[in-house]
Amino acid sequence: MDSKNGRLEPMDSGLAALLGAAVGSATTLGAAIVNGRAQARSQHAQWSRQHRRDAYAGYLSALHNRDIARDAVLDALRSDQPDLPDIDEKTGRFITLAREVHRACEIVILEGPAPLAEVAERVTVASSDLSDVMRRMAENAHAGNTTHKAEDIALAAERERILYEAVKDFRLAARSTIGKTN
Repeated sequence: MDSKNGRLEPMDSGLAALLGAAVGSATTLGAAIVNGRAQARSQHAQWSRQHRRDAYAGYLSALHNRDIARDAVLDALRSDQPDLPDIDEKTGRFITLAREVHRACEIVILEGPAPLAEVAERVTVASSDLSDVMRRMAENAHAGNTTHKAEDIALAAERERILYEAVKDFRLAARSTIGKTN
């Protein structure tokens, strides 16, 4: 500004270029920071989805393996002449796989949101209810008691259906949690 007449004087072209470069650099830096943060958030969200997906898939896989062992135990218990050592062996395998399910469920509870943990808890309760029937059936087989065999077989079938529905609900909740809606 000219001190005599209060008018703006033309800016030196070198100073104008320097100011233009400074403003341009600041703008570019600001955009880079904003884009970098957005990309970091996006990458973190993708990593989190993948981590959850892996936890849910691991849980479902453990459930599947345990269910195959459960079916083998139930088939052996339904026999007219149960092979007790075979039942004990199959029950031992089932128990080992049930522990794997428990471990996998703990990861789901840690990684997933509270509503998904609640669905996983329903699976756990349904599994426990079926296991109680299986335990009673095994004890009765060892004791040679067939008094309640038919009703225990029917109850086991009902508990299997309830467990199946709980696992199905878990699958749907897991899909929703990781952003898969179709």
